[in-house]
Amino acid sequence: MKDLHIRTPLIESLSLSERCKKRVYLKMENMQPTGAFKIRGIGLLCQEGKRDGARCFVSSSGGNAGIAAAYAGSKLHVPTTIFVPTTTAADFRQQMELYGAEVSIVGDVWDETHEKALGFARKVGGLYISPFDHPLIWKGHASVIDEIALEIDKPDAIVLSVGGGGLLCGVVEGLWRNDWQDVPVLAVETEGTASLATSLKQGRLVTLDKITGIAKTLGAKTVAKEALERAQQHPVQSVVVTDREAVEACVEFANGHQCLVEPACGASLSVAYGNRDVLKKIESQTEALATVVIIVCGGIGVDLERMREWTSAIC
Repeated sequence: MKDLHIRTPLIESLSLSERCKKRVYLKMENMQPTGAFKIRGIGLLCQEGKRDGARCFVSSSGGNAGIAAAYAGSKLHVPTTIFVPTTTAADFRQQMELYGAEVSIVGDVWDETHEKALGFARKVGGLYISPFDHPLIWKGHASVIDEIALEIDKPDAIVLSVGGGGLLCGVVEGLWRNDWQDVPVLAVETEGTASLATSLKQGRLVTLDKITGIAKTLGAKTVAKEALERAQQHPVQSVVVTDREAVEACVEFANGHQCLVEPACGASLSVAYGNRDVLKKIESQTEALATVVIIVCGGIGVDLERMREWTSAIC
């Protein structure tokens, strides 16, 4: 069966390379059919679920994961129900419905929505599609590293944003299976969503009291257990940035690369746009300039109006 995701471009950003004095590549996951990397892992989980006889898909996400599950259900001709919290924007729900999914609004935060979705999946015998916490999701996300390995030699660092930790799990898995176990990962969160950073600091899974700030799609109060374990097993460095840094990176990225992305994606881009010390310390293993790959995770929750709102909020 054909993959539901596409092979996205890997481009060298000359402006960021000049700014950081490194070779900075951008893996353009914002160009996936669903606008974000999520379709890699969720698409694989749904395909395997259909092969195993799943009668329907059930997901709990008001954002990019829900869109990916709805898209997969449409392409695979499997009835799909997406549970979303009350905070989910109307245009998100409409996009899911355009793909043919049934949308149910339950709970004020994702954790409540997640519990309702799990119960419904058990009741109807459907396959539950987690936004980030499943081995097949991680396996699917690992394909982003496979593609990078086809185009460039081993990089000196990978930069990515962390929400629930699914992308982090997939990237580490991809690095391991390409024999790049020594490539460090800079795992970036915003101050109001830093569940991984808090867990790493305390050496155990920590659940945040609440999610705050602009980067709502990074809003998992607890990262996947596997994300914490892989961050402890692999050279992963936690980086926490402000909402201002994330939004300013979105604006600079739009101006420099003619692409709109969410603040959740701007978080990882801000490491380069701010030329932070953590990036300056990345050194090349050869005489050439160090090579850094930023995964531009994308996100559909952005348009010109929202960009103006975010910019106004940080002023």
